[in-house]
Amino acid sequence: MPGTVAVYFADDPRKLYQLKQWLPVLERLDEEHPVTIITRSRRTYAELETPLRKVLAPAFPDLVQLYESSDFKVAVYVNNSVHNFHSLMQRRMLHVHVNHGESDKVCMVSNQVKAYDRVFIAGEAARRRHRAALMEFDETKLVAVGRPQLDLRPAPVLPASTQRTVLYAPTWEGENASNNYTSVDVHGVAIVEKVLAVPDVRLVYKPHPRVAVSPLPEIAAAHREIVRRLSRGDGHVVQEQGDILAVFPGCDLMITDVSSVGLDFLYTRQDQPMFVADRYDDRERLHTDAPISRCADVIDSATIGMLAETVAARLDDDEYRDARAAVRTLYFGDLAPGESTTRFLAAIDDAVRTRDAHLSNTTVEVPV
Repeated sequence: MPGTVAVYFADDPRKLYQLKQWLPVLERLDEEHPVTIITRSRRTYAELETPLRKVLAPAFPDLVQLYESSDFKVAVYVNNSVHNFHSLMQRRMLHVHVNHGESDKVCMVSNQVKAYDRVFIAGEAARRRHRAALMEFDETKLVAVGRPQLDLRPAPVLPASTQRTVLYAPTWEGENASNNYTSVDVHGVAIVEKVLAVPDVRLVYKPHPRVAVSPLPEIAAAHREIVRRLSRGDGHVVQEQGDILAVFPGCDLMITDVSSVGLDFLYTRQDQPMFVADRYDDRERLHTDAPISRCADVIDSATIGMLAETVAARLDDDEYRDARAAVRTLYFGDLAPGESTTRFLAAIDDAVRTRDAHLSNTTVEVPV
């Protein structure tokens, strides 16, 4: 199997969104270091559309045989799947964890990162996140590369409008209770109701891909009600599919949860006001765990009643503009558009060269 970089993805299609956001960046990487995507699920392999090489290794012996017959130098991982440890058995590669976003969710930091040779992060906020969450972690593994996906500029998808546009982009409920940051079931319908009461505003609803298929009755019901209210006409938009980066250009204000899309909006639309929803009604915890909330209005049970008035006020007077500039630097440094991709490519190139140097300097002592 030809290729320098193996991108290992073991999960079923429900998590393909984690890989898909990396595909344009990986296509750019492929120009310098040939990339092969390794899948373990037959359904994922069938559904993955990409010009990159892809291979299916459903059973562990298949994966072992693939690695033994190939000369991959670097393996890249876009999530914390437990199946990643099947791939980590390969000792002739450097293993690089890149994750699938930059956010303040608990799931963004796992003890699993200790198993990788290098961990690519966005910036200082992620470094602090690892330091606070992990014991005896070697911080020299962390490599700040920014957020290469945000260098992409997909064509805008929203129809033109003379109205000011508010984007509501909630996250899903997560794999477990500790990773549940969604506002859909707690405040979602009320958020929509309040925003629709703001004069001359178009509301765009862009939920996380897994909100619409949530098995939780409260979230499923709230999602259906939101869609019903926005489907009455009046120019409002339900945008369940597609790249959220293509939605951002037409938006004047964003409402979201603790998630990666809030930080993506901060990076790409720093001049636009933001709201962050807090399902737990714990402002102190929110400000500690998610610094982005310090430069945004917070939606909780105490503030939801005045949301229409607050949204109208922020559209006219964005009082957190200067604070957002400082917080953006905390998360991403002072990177200009395009520089994250440059750093990412350089970091992968360094990993390739380091791997080759290790192998060329390795000697095996045979006991006499």
